[in-house]
Amino acid sequence: MRPAWCRNRFSHMFTTFFLTALALSLLVRAWLAGRQMRHVAANRASVPQRFVEVMPLAAHQKAADYTIARTRLGMLESIVEAALLVCLTLMGGIEAIDRLVQGALAGSAMPDLVREVVLVVAVLLVSALVDLPFSLYREFVLEARFGFSVMTWRLYLIDTLKVVALAIVLGLPLLLVVLWLMQASGRWWWLYAWTVWSGFSLVLLLIAPTIIAPLFNKFVPLEDEALRGRVESLLARCGFAAKGVFVMDGSTRSTHGNAYFTGFGAAKRIVFFDTLIERLNPEEIEAVLAHELGHFRHHHVIQRIVVSLLTSFAGLAVLGWLIGQPWFFEQLGVEPSLATRDAVALLLFFFVMPIMTFLLAPLFSQASRRHEYQADAFAAEQTGAGELSRALVKLYEDNAATLTPDPLHSAFYDSHPPAALRIARLDQRALVAR
Repeated sequence: MRPAWCRNRFSHMFTTFFLTALALSLLVRAWLAGRQMRHVAANRASVPQRFVEVMPLAAHQKAADYTIARTRLGMLESIVEAALLVCLTLMGGIEAIDRLVQGALAGSAMPDLVREVVLVVAVLLVSALVDLPFSLYREFVLEARFGFSVMTWRLYLIDTLKVVALAIVLGLPLLLVVLWLMQASGRWWWLYAWTVWSGFSLVLLLIAPTIIAPLFNKFVPLEDEALRGRVESLLARCGFAAKGVFVMDGSTRSTHGNAYFTGFGAAKRIVFFDTLIERLNPEEIEAVLAHELGHFRHHHVIQRIVVSLLTSFAGLAVLGWLIGQPWFFEQLGVEPSLATRDAVALLLFFFVMPIMTFLLAPLFSQASRRHEYQADAFAAEQTGAGELSRALVKLYEDNAATLTPDPLHSAFYDSHPPAALRIARLDQRALVAR
């Protein structure tokens, strides 16, 4: 039996557009990945002049090798994901899974809503199984090879089971509500679904720090009195009210270091990785925290939440229109049964939309880098540019972040500015402050 798209001989416009977008995204990814690997390899032999006295050559070369390995793996993963997408859509994969689900549930008294949920779960499970080898390789081979991962198989399995449990407890009810709204709310279902999704997202922000995050890591109050006093003084100067300052046992999974604030409203809390506490001195830790507080002061978190909500609003509005267009299903290789039409529409949309919007990635990256510069400037005012600069160099070394990314690759993907540009701005601020 030929796939459904072969049976439509007259209108292949959307199929052609989809395949063109998919091919273009793969070509752009491959071109950028090639540029990144060549540029990093070409600069591997020597540390950039600004970093010669603070970055050992061995650390610089480790970062280059790590970057190349990650880029190569990412490109392979993109190819497999594209192949899976074609198999699920134009090659009839979703339609085949739909038939299997309907066959398995034939004769049962299950309502259509449950059948739709089963179909979504089945397709997502197939996608997760295809991604599993990459996840395992990344964690237990690539990250371990470069000395970052300390994850055990037992802990990996426990984490996976917790993620599945959260998906069942939180994800399934949300999916049920959205699918019910699609069935029961008429043409404006997407607006009601967006309202539910927005409320769900905001609730997650509230409960994540105190309920979800502790399921995976231990959080203990910062015990170093001198450091805690320095942190509390900084928080007071910045007008930042937090529920507490905590240290997270990041070292149980990885040697990467970081710091962040999380939560929303009164639930905000400051979190340091234990690996960062061990590596940086108190002045540098304060500078890193001041950078994170800079995001708070400039309302970056609120801006990102608003952008996310607006993006989901636009996406669901588009889906609300597409679901009534037969060609949307037909030209993506699916002829859904009436029992699962809404579920198929959701799956197609969320698989296909990232391809259609891929070329917008540089806009979001640029906005994120602008936020990082603003947070750096705030930290420089609060604690000094030199302290933040030294802290960043140590973090670059510890996390094997390359000092010499390809400019175009960085502009397209990177949420943070390249190290050389970022440190140069801080150096300039330090000179002005003298």
